[in-house]
Amino acid sequence: MPSSSTCVRVRYAETDQMGVVYYANYLVWFEVARTDLLRTLGWTYREMEATGVFLPVIEAHCEYRLGARYDDDLTIRTEGRLASRVRVEFSYEIVLQASNQVAAVGRTVHAATDAGGRPKRLPERVVEAFA
Repeated sequence: MPSSSTCVRVRYAETDQMGVVYYANYLVWFEVARTDLLRTLGWTYREMEATGVFLPVIEAHCEYRLGARYDDDLTIRTEGRLASRVRVEFSYEIVLQASNQVAAVGRTVHAATDAGGRPKRLPERVVEAFA
């Protein structure tokens, strides 16, 4: 199963009034990590979309375990797997680097579509990378 690690530092704008990361930012970090994983496999979102393949999110889940705070360094561990010829699934683990504690875990499921949103088979290079 292909995997990657992405590092981010929590910015002040990503926190709420209590200084804890606002919950929706974890989903943004999932996207950052997902695009990094695809890049390590030799394919960017831009290139994929230029070939007429889009990967909209059709399911998202995040379990929050420990609040990250401003200026925390985080590692997002990402794995991808082929769910079918038209779906791919990514799992994520966000870890606080200072303590190695898991702040959140989650997953997203994506359907391959054309520009009009109609289902489309994943390109063979994606199938091979995730199989």
